[in-house]
Amino acid sequence: MAERDNNRGGNRRNRDETPEFADRLVAINRVSKTVKGGKRFGFAALVVVGDQKGRVGFGKGKAKEVPEAIRKATEQAKRQMIRVALRDGRTLHHDVEGRHGAGKVVMRTAPVGTGIIAGGPMRAVFEMLGVQDVVSKSIGSQNPYNMIRATMNGLSKEQSPRNVAQRRGKKVADILPKRDEAPVAEVAAEADA
Repeated sequence: MAERDNNRGGNRRNRDETPEFADRLVAINRVSKTVKGGKRFGFAALVVVGDQKGRVGFGKGKAKEVPEAIRKATEQAKRQMIRVALRDGRTLHHDVEGRHGAGKVVMRTAPVGTGIIAGGPMRAVFEMLGVQDVVSKSIGSQNPYNMIRATMNGLSKEQSPRNVAQRRGKKVADILPKRDEAPVAEVAAEADA
């Protein structure tokens, strides 16, 4: 009976942790070490973890077996998560660039229905973040580690109008561009002419 209780407790803990985060395996690298008796293989895994509601993180893990490397990478990713402000829960607030080493990425906001236009590792980050519409381009390094680090660097620079307004001591309406006034001014100019 004691064993059954332990199993129930273990299952409950796993159930609580698993559903809040989704993870995506981006890359697995096999490395070998030549020793006296032959070759010893090791594996390095790169994993992106997110809650698809504005939090994302990445991690890397190394081990002799693939599942263990993935587990280590997932744990590290959960520890290194960052929160990113999203507009309407679907796209970025403003265009942003990210850099890491020789890797450079450009990320742009996109209208509804655009989808995720991104390559490989960047796509995994956006999907785990919960972004639905974004246009991005990777310039420079194609190394997945550097691409993900550059993407995370850019996302960490992302700021919502609420944060900017709070920092400047203004209202959100003062920060955002006024969309209704521009067409009215154009119509008035045409009427005068």
